[in-house]
Amino acid sequence: MFNTNGRTNKVLFFYLPITLMFMWTIFPIYWTINTAFKHEGDIIKRPLEYLPTSPTVENFVVAWNNVGFATFFKNSLIIGITTVFVVIILSTLSGYALTRYKFKGKGSFLLMLLSTQFIPRAMLIIPLFIIFKNMGLISNPLSLIITYTAVEIPFTTILMSGFISNIPRELEEAAAVDGCSKLQALRFVMFPLLLPGIVATAVFTFIYTWNEFLLALMLTNQQSKFTLPVGLSFMMGEFNVNYGALAAGSVIALVPAVILFAYAQKHLVSGMGGAVKG
Repeated sequence: MFNTNGRTNKVLFFYLPITLMFMWTIFPIYWTINTAFKHEGDIIKRPLEYLPTSPTVENFVVAWNNVGFATFFKNSLIIGITTVFVVIILSTLSGYALTRYKFKGKGSFLLMLLSTQFIPRAMLIIPLFIIFKNMGLISNPLSLIITYTAVEIPFTTILMSGFISNIPRELEEAAAVDGCSKLQALRFVMFPLLLPGIVATAVFTFIYTWNEFLLALMLTNQQSKFTLPVGLSFMMGEFNVNYGALAAGSVIALVPAVILFAYAQKHLVSGMGGAVKG
């Protein structure tokens, strides 16, 4: 009796939720990949085909060469990598200052950093557009790099301060006794220990910049400067949609994020654990 109830509970409270969550997450990705490898006629054919009968890579060629995905991909990559680089440097130094030094108003400053995360991004569109228009930076990647950096730094600073608080001060003091300057202690002692946290922060920042749509749409009006999400949206015309190329473009946009997570998952798990403990 006990064994029967135990198996039932395991099915209801373990296998069923896990299966539903897996199906809910994986089905849109599967359907996008399935559509990307179909001919246009097969995509709209009824009844639906759950696997392509004659797979083709034509949609990828069209998306990459004819629609301009190569340019969108390059733009997203430049903006993402530059933003990550700036955010990591600034958030690491800010997190270090918040963790290692005491100053008046520290609690209020942390609260202010946290409060910025509750501001809707849509509220920033008009002020940012006016500012960057006056600076001549509309359709310039620099406007997106500045915006994404400013948006991400408060959260990543709090995140990095959590990682840094887990590293004992005694290690820095021992490095100082051995003759290291503050910068050398940060470079040779703190940085290797902070690597999981830096990877976690870098992944979060890159994924945000890679997927962000609203601000990129409002601050970019030249097709040659579009990022991947904006480029994807312009593939949907008023009267027709090239579903195959759109799905192929989505798969192309998905690949870097999947590779990044696959590479960084070990650091990501340990890094997030460190931040929670901090």
